[in-house]
Amino acid sequence: MDSTGRFLLSLVTAATFLQVRSTVTVIGLYGETIEVPCNNGAAKPVDLIFTKWKYKMDDGTSGDLLVKQAHKEQAQIQAMDGYKDRVTIAANSSLMIQGGSLVDQRTFTCMVVYGSNLDEHPVDVLVHKKPLPPQIKDKAKELENGKLTSLGVCTAADANPAAVIMWSKNGKLLVADGKTIIITPSVKMDPSTGLSTTTSGLQYTAVKSDVGAKFTCTAKHSLETQVSAPETFIIHYPTEKLSLQVLAKAPIREGDNVTLKCNADGNPPPTSFYFSIKGQKVTVKDSDTFTLTAVTRNSTGDYKCSLVDDDKMEASEKVVVSYLDLSLSPTGKVLKMVRDTLLVKMEQDASGDAKVSWTKDNRKLDETPRFDNVTYADAGFYVCEVSVAGIKRSQSFQLVVEGTPVIKKMTEHHSEDGRHKVLTCEAEGVPRPSVQWSVNGTNEENSYINGKATHKITVVPTGNLTITCIATNKLGNHFMALNVSSLIKDEKIPGKGAQDDSSDQALLIVFIVVGLIIAAAFVGLFYWLYIMKSRRGTWKTGEKEAGTSEESKKLEECNAKV
Repeated sequence: MDSTGRFLLSLVTAATFLQVRSTVTVIGLYGETIEVPCNNGAAKPVDLIFTKWKYKMDDGTSGDLLVKQAHKEQAQIQAMDGYKDRVTIAANSSLMIQGGSLVDQRTFTCMVVYGSNLDEHPVDVLVHKKPLPPQIKDKAKELENGKLTSLGVCTAADANPAAVIMWSKNGKLLVADGKTIIITPSVKMDPSTGLSTTTSGLQYTAVKSDVGAKFTCTAKHSLETQVSAPETFIIHYPTEKLSLQVLAKAPIREGDNVTLKCNADGNPPPTSFYFSIKGQKVTVKDSDTFTLTAVTRNSTGDYKCSLVDDDKMEASEKVVVSYLDLSLSPTGKVLKMVRDTLLVKMEQDASGDAKVSWTKDNRKLDETPRFDNVTYADAGFYVCEVSVAGIKRSQSFQLVVEGTPVIKKMTEHHSEDGRHKVLTCEAEGVPRPSVQWSVNGTNEENSYINGKATHKITVVPTGNLTITCIATNKLGNHFMALNVSSLIKDEKIPGKGAQDDSSDQALLIVFIVVGLIIAAAFVGLFYWLYIMKSRRGTWKTGEKEAGTSEESKKLEECNAKV
């Protein structure tokens, strides 16, 4: 200020009335520009002469910072210390302090001269700085169950004012009790910056349930509350309980591999175990499993595991091996003659209640098949299936029923046009019998279903006939005769009646003779085969081939029938 300005100021000072306002407090941020308002930011007086900022120095005396005259654009910097290059005045008369630091925590006074008045507005400035994010350092490698251990130290550095640190487990505040939880806080100020670093050590007595627990520390500050990254710790505790686990796909069947796993609840878990295998103790090192390979039904039983250093602590589990044996008689291809008896026997040995089912030609049967009197309908493919606990066994047999042909019936009926007769011969037999007639026919039809052969022919009988049907297969033959009446009505023609009658009688006699000759030939053939079979190996050279009295009697009986 020049000599004229100082003179005007002295005159104003002498003529004004000094009024000091109450002190207000402003909080500035560390490292940023601090704005100190003049008269709480009130409007400038209309008769303002000048505004002056001063501050209270460290020794308690007052120091000038700057003066801004109302009619001039620029303020005059009066400070000669560290504020010389850091202070300016804003348009609203606020003091602007660049690069705020803790040295700025002092009282600044705004002096306003207007008219005949002089007002002073003191402002206390506080500089705050939030701490760096809190961190847990010096962490314990592991915690031991029931033992007080230093868990770690939480640090919240470079703050003003100093931060307050709190500890939490799984989000719940830990409260020091002096025994199981001990918290030791401390604050240290950096003399060069004036900033404070808060530390807090936690001694903690872990329990088994702390496995996986998340520990955090919180730095509470006026500007912001910050939480550290969570930390988990290994908790060591002795084994209190064992369990034995059977690792195998259920149900366990003969031939499967079964792995036994011994689980201990201690941490760290034991590395060696005893396994009791059917009463024999086996030591397993650096593993908690033992594998039973290709188990059998004899492997069923109780298995145990225990600790090597404490074999009284043990666990057990039962292993059940499912098995199934099936025996069926008969099996394969079974050949039976019709009306024979077939005994079916099924035996099974299973680890539990077995379910038995039968099928014939893929159709389910309600019960075990019985064959007291085998019929052609019994022929088929039979399967017996037995199942228990995921195991299935099946065996089968193919029943083939054979028999010599038997003609069940012969029938006749008129054709639809009434001009022919349809003869039907039904015969049972396996293998399929061939059917022959003693007359020639037309429109032959034949079928073979379930051992029954049906053969039809169409004939035009001109007189009453006896027609024979013969059914033959490799096992033998059978024949049956049927009297068939003529389709031609008896009409008397003069001069020819006697001749027609005699012709019909002659034709009938021919058919009867032919039939008897054929029957006699078959009987003679069967008898010859029978004699050859019965006498084979008994003849000697030079002996007569005479039959026994019994054979002669049979021959006479056959001839009598013919």
